[in-house]
Amino acid sequence: MLEGVLWAVIIGFIIAFILAFAVGANDVANSVGTSVGAKVLTLRQACILASVFELLGAILIGAKVSDTIRKGIVDVNVYNGTEELLMFGNVAALSGSGIWLLVATFFRVPVSTTHSIVGATIGFTLVAAGANGVNWSKVGLIIGSWVISPLMSGLITSVFFKFVEFFILKKENAAERGLKFLPGFYAFTFIINLFSIFFSKTPLLGFDKIPLYGVFILSFGGGLIMGLLVWLLVVPWMRRKIQEIQEESKADMSSQSMWRQSIEYLSKSFPITIIGKSVKYDHVEDKACCEIVDEKTDSKDENLKNASPPNGVVTIAPENAVIVPADANMNAEKSFPEANGHVCNGDIVSNGEVISNGDVVSKEDIDAQYGTLLAKDVKGKLEDHEDQMSHVHIEEVKDKPEVGKLFQFLQVLTAGFGAFAHGGNDVSNAIGPVVALWLIYQEGSVAQKSATPLWILAYGGAGMVLGLWIWGRRVIKTIGEDLTAITPSSGFTIEIGAATTVLIASNIGIPISTTHCKVGSIVFVGWLRSKASVDWKLFRNIVFAWIITLPVAGGISAGVMALLRLAL
Repeated sequence: MLEGVLWAVIIGFIIAFILAFAVGANDVANSVGTSVGAKVLTLRQACILASVFELLGAILIGAKVSDTIRKGIVDVNVYNGTEELLMFGNVAALSGSGIWLLVATFFRVPVSTTHSIVGATIGFTLVAAGANGVNWSKVGLIIGSWVISPLMSGLITSVFFKFVEFFILKKENAAERGLKFLPGFYAFTFIINLFSIFFSKTPLLGFDKIPLYGVFILSFGGGLIMGLLVWLLVVPWMRRKIQEIQEESKADMSSQSMWRQSIEYLSKSFPITIIGKSVKYDHVEDKACCEIVDEKTDSKDENLKNASPPNGVVTIAPENAVIVPADANMNAEKSFPEANGHVCNGDIVSNGEVISNGDVVSKEDIDAQYGTLLAKDVKGKLEDHEDQMSHVHIEEVKDKPEVGKLFQFLQVLTAGFGAFAHGGNDVSNAIGPVVALWLIYQEGSVAQKSATPLWILAYGGAGMVLGLWIWGRRVIKTIGEDLTAITPSSGFTIEIGAATTVLIASNIGIPISTTHCKVGSIVFVGWLRSKASVDWKLFRNIVFAWIITLPVAGGISAGVMALLRLAL
């Protein structure tokens, strides 16, 4: 045990927890962001799920990658006889990585925590031992993985997505087809997950004593059992749920038919009033406006009074009016004054009776104003401009309700899968240096021959969970909503593709970036559906953040190390 450096160990543990907090806030969003974006999980549910699986992943498979972080990047033999210098260096690495991640999270920028800790480690080493202290071959392998990981993850995810699209989504009976594949999806997910746990050969849990054939038996056996349970229990229950959704859908179609009949009736009878909020749409030239209709107009048609537009339909007005999805990217809602005793607020009114809720589509960023439109013009405009629907800037991508229900549970499973993979891979970014600090202090040698203590893995996992709960929502929106629209079916393929890539890399011992994997998967799937559905400007900014992370974290770490050397 080294004397006189206990203070460095204590400070290192404090900074390591702050770093773990930052990792949880910035990086755990990668695990559950798509589930929140697809509206499969609420933010609270996602945090609970991630908390459990992040901690399990950190404890069960986190040790292997932490070995790479603490001994693979730096040539520790350079510090023989100057163990204290290596300890100070690890404090500097924790500081550099932690400061940068907190800054990035504050600005809602999803950066690679792996980039950050590797850059910080290189930074202090260049100050303490020069270029000879860095294991450049290992660094080259890691840098190569930063390019390979998004491509590899994107390609794997693309295969999953095209499989689901071809065999399920594009089939007429998509829900029934999906039910047939459901046991296989669950079985595959469990096989990959269990194989990764057992193949990690974590000595802390005795997995290093399991032979390779035992790993295969346990993994495939567990997966097959899960698939059988899903086939016997989940599929029948899910089939009943899907039938209920399909019956509700038929009722909605009936409501839509009634609403169209009402519009046709209006077009032959009297003027209608339309007022509402605006939506961005470049192809509409005129402002939409409204005026209260004659109060003496009397409708004898009960269907007319009771009809309401179906979900996702918007009625709009004048010259170049078209119908767009109601939940398109609307501008802020505007309040409208009363006119002739009636309140106009986005409704079609007849004799004071609200017969249909609707929103006005106007020229980009222009709020709706008042004016008059004859109802007979509406039907013609709907038909004349039907072909212009493809030009709406935001193309709504949705699964059929029954298909969405089918994939919701799978996405929850794969979100847990992704959180487990992230915990195993990225806990090393927070606790790798502090493990080195602890073992050097305990052993008095830079060799660090002891295994990574289980309690330190749990310590890092706890910090990540806390960071997720307190600050995680800042990056979840970027990953889950802003890059591209995500549905339960695409979210499932994104999660399982990215998680499979991360778990493979974790077991090889390469600390790849989960951020790169998840972003690569999201962009590939978005591009496969429609190039326009990907926010390429945001993607460019994320890539820029990836590029500057290593030098910024390295620079901060080098500065801290230089100050420590001057002070001590």
